[in-house]
Amino acid sequence: MFAREGYTTIFVTLIFALIVSGIARYIEPHWTAYLLYTAMALLVAFILYFFRDPDREITAGDNVVISPADGNIVQIKEVNEDRYIKGPATQISIFLSPLDVHVNRIPVTGTLEYLEYEPGMFLAAYDHRASELNERADFGVKHPSGTKIFFRQITGLLARRIVYHIEKGDKIEVGKKFGMMKFGSRMDILVPPEVEVNVSEGEKAVAGETILATINP
Repeated sequence: MFAREGYTTIFVTLIFALIVSGIARYIEPHWTAYLLYTAMALLVAFILYFFRDPDREITAGDNVVISPADGNIVQIKEVNEDRYIKGPATQISIFLSPLDVHVNRIPVTGTLEYLEYEPGMFLAAYDHRASELNERADFGVKHPSGTKIFFRQITGLLARRIVYHIEKGDKIEVGKKFGMMKFGSRMDILVPPEVEVNVSEGEKAVAGETILATINP
C-alpha cells in the first residue's frame, strides 16, 4: 500500500523513468544505456519505498500519547511552550530519515483547538534549531481530560513539503493518519509537566505503536 500523498510523485517519476529509458535505447555506447536503465530502476524503487504505507496495530488506550511518526528520538528537553500549552513542557523530537515511513498519525485523541502553518528555513532536520526556525505546521489538541498536547510537523533540508488533512475544530482520534512530510523531516511532540514521558533519547519510535507519554487523569 502507498500513501495517497505520493500518488502524483509516483506517477511523475514513472513517466520520467520511461521517457529516459526510451531515449537511452538510442544512446551509444550501449553500456551507457544500461547505466541509465539501472539509475531509473533505482529511482522508481526508492520513490515506491519512500511512499510505502504499511498497516499498523494501533496501541489502544484513552490516556496515551503515541508517536505520530517513525524515526529516532533525538532530543528530550524541558521548554516553555507559548503558543498553545502556554507554560512549561517536555519536548520530544523525532528525526525521520529518507528511509523511514513518512506517513504521520494523530498522537492523541481530542479536539484540534490550534492549527498554524509557519513559513521558515530549511535547516537539516537533525539540527535542533529546526524546531523553531524551519517551516512547520503546529497543532494543539485538547484531550478529553482537559490536558493540552502540542505537536508539529517540521520540514528538513530535503523535506520541502508538509501535507495535513485535519482542520481546526476537528474531533481527532489517536492513531488515525493525518498527513505526511516528504523526504526527511522532524516531528516534535510537547506535553505539559503532569504528563509522564515514557521514552528516552536514542530510542526508535514507530508511528501508531510507540507510547511516548501517558496522561495521568
